[in-house]
Amino acid sequence: MSESDSQERIAVVLPDGSELEVDAGATVEDCAYEIGPGLGSDTVAGKLDGELVAKEEPVYDGAELEIVTDGSEEYLRVMRHSASHCLAQAVERLYDDEEVKLAIGPPTDEGFYYDFDNLEIDEEDLAELEREIEEIVAADYEIEREDVSIEEAEQRLADEPYKLELLEEFADENDRVSFYKQGEWEDLCAGPHLDSTGEIGVVKLLEIAGAYWRGDEENEMQTRIYGTAFEDESDLEEFIERKEEAEKRDHRRIGSEMNLFSIQDVTGPGLPLYHPAGKTVLKELEDFVEDLNQDAGYDYVETPHVFKTDLWHRSGHYENYADDMFIFDVGDDEFGLKPMNCPGHAAIFQDQSWSYRDLPIRYAENGKVYRKEQRGELSGLSRVWAFTIDDGHLFIRPDQIRGEVEEIMDMITEVLETFDLEYEMALATRPEKSVGSDEIWDRAENQLEEVLEGRAHEYEIEEGDGAFYGPKIDFAFEDAIGRSWDGPTVQLDFNMPERFDLDYVGEDNEQHQPVMIHRALYGSYERFFMMLIEHFEGRFPLWLAPEQVRVLPISDDNLGYAHRVANEFEEFRVEVDQRDSTLERKIRAAHDDRVPYQIIVGDDEEDDGTISVRDRFEDQEYDVEIDEFREHLEDERDEQRTEPDFLQG
Repeated sequence: MSESDSQERIAVVLPDGSELEVDAGATVEDCAYEIGPGLGSDTVAGKLDGELVAKEEPVYDGAELEIVTDGSEEYLRVMRHSASHCLAQAVERLYDDEEVKLAIGPPTDEGFYYDFDNLEIDEEDLAELEREIEEIVAADYEIEREDVSIEEAEQRLADEPYKLELLEEFADENDRVSFYKQGEWEDLCAGPHLDSTGEIGVVKLLEIAGAYWRGDEENEMQTRIYGTAFEDESDLEEFIERKEEAEKRDHRRIGSEMNLFSIQDVTGPGLPLYHPAGKTVLKELEDFVEDLNQDAGYDYVETPHVFKTDLWHRSGHYENYADDMFIFDVGDDEFGLKPMNCPGHAAIFQDQSWSYRDLPIRYAENGKVYRKEQRGELSGLSRVWAFTIDDGHLFIRPDQIRGEVEEIMDMITEVLETFDLEYEMALATRPEKSVGSDEIWDRAENQLEEVLEGRAHEYEIEEGDGAFYGPKIDFAFEDAIGRSWDGPTVQLDFNMPERFDLDYVGEDNEQHQPVMIHRALYGSYERFFMMLIEHFEGRFPLWLAPEQVRVLPISDDNLGYAHRVANEFEEFRVEVDQRDSTLERKIRAAHDDRVPYQIIVGDDEEDDGTISVRDRFEDQEYDVEIDEFREHLEDERDEQRTEPDFLQG
């Protein structure tokens, strides 16, 4: 028998579902050449079971394989990874490479970054770094991969303490590790990378920030340089425009300008304080959801902010979530601020007996929860320590799953369509860290998939993104400038009812275990509020606006009439501008405060008993009847329009 006959063969699954047989030990690139020489020469990287890997990575039997070329979505990510290496090479060229220590430099969704220790650099130094990167790209260095033993890697990294720490982790699972070299510079890296620096398009360095090593605030603070890379200049210019637009819409800046909220050092990081204007918006959001919940038969409950950790052990949170919890001792007992509301709701359900006729039981709570994010990751309202979930938990019979999930999806759809948000759905499956048997998980995932399939919804599968207690359907939506945000969710849970010994008496007079559904229509008020601020750029639809109408008297002589007019709109949030200022300045102030409508009153309006109306788009109409405008405001508010259209006909 020849050596080739005895060679073990394995099969990989291609995107079209067909199988490709190759020799054991074949790489991603080898598989590409087996498919065709053109594809082989174009191969940049690969995806094995959804994970981006270097083209030199060996495949394995049964793996789902996708070849990455310069026409693939992932190509930009590979390019950006190579650009991060160019950044590190440029830093070591321009700064003392014996003092500067390398940390990590991964690609991101919008670009890349590299972390350095002992690097003193300012924003004005970025231009010089960019020029050095351009020289590295122009030099067209071959990017070579080399696999070496752990011992040799230790020798190469003797002066790089952070790389040695990473190497220790690699050594637990591998006998050899890979380095990538370009010119005089090399880095410990798994890849993937382009074949040469000359294949990198355009690179732009964006900003400098501080970052803790491994994201742990107990570790050293390092210098992080952010950048991005694109294939051509036009794509970069488009990105810069989007970035500038995003900065213009930054909820932290607008929140300060509109006096919506603050996060102060004296009160603590990640703990937002809502000012009257901000609370007004939140209250409208709460009322909207409460109306939906009332129509859908939910009962409101309330749970405390802190529980004994006995509850968290029972729910499974302690073993799966303790690192993200605020835990403390009181006497001989250990307590934890609640990171989720669901165990409290399960405890309420458990407190009485139920019949199958009682189900479904639907609980709702605007519940404040606390999660111990790293300080370096806190950002405005998008990442906080304290936030409120518009939580709902349902306890149902198995035969009620489809109907309840469909009703929740209808509620979520109504929320998103109210704000005119485009959305996508995904089925998130079992994560690596989870509780419950394979049988329970398979059953739960199949139930949600059947709902999605039955409603003919397009959706993606997000492998391993489920909650630790069950799979979920996640909704992601786009804002006004095309950014995607995670939001509402519906989660099926067969595990917590088992852990809490929840039951009900069935039609057969036997005890049965209910199914638990977790759902949130916004996700969290904080993140949804943040998104709305940026989506509308602070110009909220009328029903949400903290101040809906501002009356502007032309002079003090018209102040009495201004107040009488304001009284005609008492069902709205209306203010009278009483400042001793010119009309032009009052108009500008109302515009800057993003008030939807201004009512202007002077001698003519007072004599005729009418008003002039100006909107935030700077359109104005004169001689408007008060009743006519009030009726319009009522219609606009009640229909929950996303843009005022009174003056647009």
